Amino acid sequence: MKSTGANTEVPSSTLVIAPVLVPLVAGILLLLLRGRALPHRRAFSLLAVAVQVILALGLLTATAGGRILIHSLGDWPAPFGIVLVADPLSAWLLLITALLAGFALWQACQGLDRAGRHFHVLFQLQLFGLNGAFLTGDLFNLFVFFEVLLLASYGLVLHGGGPARTRAGLHYVIVNLAGSALFLIAAGLIYGIFGTLNLAHLARLLTTVPADNLGPARVALLLLLGVFGLKAALLPLYLWLPATYASAVAPVAALFAIMTKVGAYAILRVSTLLLGPEAGDLAGLYGAWLVPLALATLIAGMLGALAARSLGQQTAYLVVASVGTLLLAFGLGDREALAAGLYYLPHSTFAAATLFLLIDTIARGRGPLTDRFVPGPEIPRAPLVGGLFFLCAILLAGLPPLSGFLAKFLLLRAALDHPAWPWILATVLVAGLLALIALARAGSLLFFRSAALGQGGGLSATVIPAAEAPVPGMSPLSAGSTLPGGEGNVSPAAALPLGNESPVSGLSRLLPPAVLLLVTLGLTLWANDWLAVTTAIADQLLHPQAYIHAVLGETP
Repeated sequence: MKSTGANTEVPSSTLVIAPVLVPLVAGILLLLLRGRALPHRRAFSLLAVAVQVILALGLLTATAGGRILIHSLGDWPAPFGIVLVADPLSAWLLLITALLAGFALWQACQGLDRAGRHFHVLFQLQLFGLNGAFLTGDLFNLFVFFEVLLLASYGLVLHGGGPARTRAGLHYVIVNLAGSALFLIAAGLIYGIFGTLNLAHLARLLTTVPADNLGPARVALLLLLGVFGLKAALLPLYLWLPATYASAVAPVAALFAIMTKVGAYAILRVSTLLLGPEAGDLAGLYGAWLVPLALATLIAGMLGALAARSLGQQTAYLVVASVGTLLLAFGLGDREALAAGLYYLPHSTFAAATLFLLIDTIARGRGPLTDRFVPGPEIPRAPLVGGLFFLCAILLAGLPPLSGFLAKFLLLRAALDHPAWPWILATVLVAGLLALIALARAGSLLFFRSAALGQGGGLSATVIPAAEAPVPGMSPLSAGSTLPGGEGNVSPAAALPLGNESPVSGLSRLLPPAVLLLVTLGLTLWANDWLAVTTAIADQLLHPQAYIHAVLGETP
């Protein structure tokens, strides 16, 4: 393998493609091994994720200091061939994805993976799409990896079956197929205008756009913003997300916490690489749209969380709100805001994923009531589960002194230089208050009121007899039954028979969210180190010439 630029070496080229090949090969092998015992498939899948964590750490180390690593497929140089690019931003996202996948898969291996034969295959293909999207250096292959993500995620949404998941899955796939059609139109326009879809090459050509092509180029780039906004769940394109995430089983919902970040990543990459100060009349095209839309998304997500009728639905709306905060940071576009946003990204992803994993235990403990906000029995190990929920709540609400508060403080400080800073401050602070109210309501209904009922005799703790327990992959709601206070949606936890659990199995199910919570708290304990990483990434994003030179094989 030959080098494609001054900053590229032979070992680096191999390392760049490895995070894409490992989940792809693992998925193919798991498909071939579908007849083997489930413990063997679990071990192989966990091993594949562990390898991806190691590779992501290796890439983050290799790209330290702003180094750009290139892999040209087939030895075809850019912009003619397919190029995979690893820079500090993509390595940062690969590490977050791999860590999240490890905890989600750990939870799935507690028994939730029994609901479908191809769960582990689809899980690895999902990682294949995620890693490829973060590493690709051109728009066409970004579209390809988006489609891989759509295929795998649709299968994962349907894992466990039931009408609620089917409805949510169909809604999800139809909306995203419409987005894919718009992506193809936008890519066709860009290729027709510039003759290339390579991002680095486009960055070079956008500096001198003829006046006749300025209008079509602006339309094409705004179409891309719409597509990426759909993937990121930006208002008004977020309506597919709450039902999809609330219906999926717990490990799938947890893994999906990174899905919206793919769209946010694409927006950040295009806005900093293509629409920087060198882009002339197109400079800052996305920033003017992102700030108001992000603020509206933040408020809409928090209002949805307040109105939610189940913890799964509330967590899904909190994911929407986190997208608003993240894209607000990206829309501001300066060094401090970008660093704060990139620091907030793993915080929001891990905190939401932890809560999704915790819903599994909460829903099982409440029997047929699952995670609905209705009075119910006290769940087993309520003090422990309630303590974990409390920590998740203060993380998601952004209370001091944890990482959510620090990220928002840095974001608000950066926003003081923006003309709309009063609106930004007011919106972020009000959203934090709404999150606190919503989560306090959820905690009181699920833990405090349930305990009172259990003592006072209003509703006894319901345990489903083993003979009446649903089949693996089905909850009592999977057949479309209705519970008080809602329409019978499937809980993200519902995958195995509820009731008659041993204390050991219950405690083991709490380990993945508990350890992931500790990882999230690590963002606070070593905040200076992580902020140094995100600040370095922000610096490089605002000076993309190194990326362009490395991809195009030029000497700086």
